[in-house]
Amino acid sequence: MSIPKQLAENLRLPLVVSPMFIASGLELVVETCKAGAVGTFPALNQRTSEGFEDWLVEIKKRLSDWEAGTGKKAAPFGVNLIVHKSNPRWQQDLALCVKHEVPLVITSLGAVAELVDAVHAYGGLVFHDVVNARHAKKAATAGVDGLIAVCNGAGGHAGTLSPFALISEIRQFFSKTLLLAGSLSQGRDIAAAEIMGADMAYMGTRFLTTIEANVADDYQQMILDSQANDIVYTPKISGVNANFLRQSIEAAGIDANDLTPKAELDFGSELDLDNAQSNQEKKAWRDIWSAGQGVGSIEKVETTAALVEALVAEYHQAIRQLQTRTIEQFPQTDLKTLDA
Repeated sequence: MSIPKQLAENLRLPLVVSPMFIASGLELVVETCKAGAVGTFPALNQRTSEGFEDWLVEIKKRLSDWEAGTGKKAAPFGVNLIVHKSNPRWQQDLALCVKHEVPLVITSLGAVAELVDAVHAYGGLVFHDVVNARHAKKAATAGVDGLIAVCNGAGGHAGTLSPFALISEIRQFFSKTLLLAGSLSQGRDIAAAEIMGADMAYMGTRFLTTIEANVADDYQQMILDSQANDIVYTPKISGVNANFLRQSIEAAGIDANDLTPKAELDFGSELDLDNAQSNQEKKAWRDIWSAGQGVGSIEKVETTAALVEALVAEYHQAIRQLQTRTIEQFPQTDLKTLDA
């Protein structure tokens, strides 16, 4: 188990902030990287490949200027590519990732060896998100550097398996970087992910209530007011099973208990929010809001810098408490021997 050197050397804790539709924009990515965690965004958050390239240039410039001005090093950033036939842009967007040497490319709905080779050619990394061991084996065969185990309770397109089950199954055949996603909201959750066998945590919902997230005030307030049982897992909204806030589903005039799948799956149109028709109907992500089951532990809106600082403190505190508890409750345990 390990984290690649080019990803780990400037991290303050083993955390990737996941790419969230609409919510993950320039400000959130840049501030996350400055704070010492990996910031990411979906390429489709920009409506065109030209706009996507503009973001790549701007992110690199802002981080470079910050490093020059502070003498500090920013954590790497990443881009999510939806490798699916309904996304006609992914190959063009991949070419831009290669051109600008994006440090981390996160793929969804398709692990393609040619894509992995293209990113490896300039020294980049490829992580792929999976919801079961079968998909994980396919991605491992494609040569990815890391797998993201998206477990029950994650925001967005989540899986249904327990993290204990999925992490254990993947570790039977995959020794590279493994990330855990699903209801992680606090620093101790990151430590718990490591104890379970993951190398890094993958956290999204917790960052929706940052100042820099591109979300409406009402969305943030709904997260603050919600508990785990307010999250509905349904294919009705986007065509693929995903977790959404019940209140936003009902506000859109949709029966939250109707689990009939959407007629078509089209990721290319998921973020097509600018045309006239889309403005007349309630859209997934824009009007019907996603979140994971970890909402119940989110209590305030704060800056990304403050949130990461709190996560770092909670993470180290959790590790210290575990070590202390082990010594006190199990005095025959020799931690030095275990470490060796």
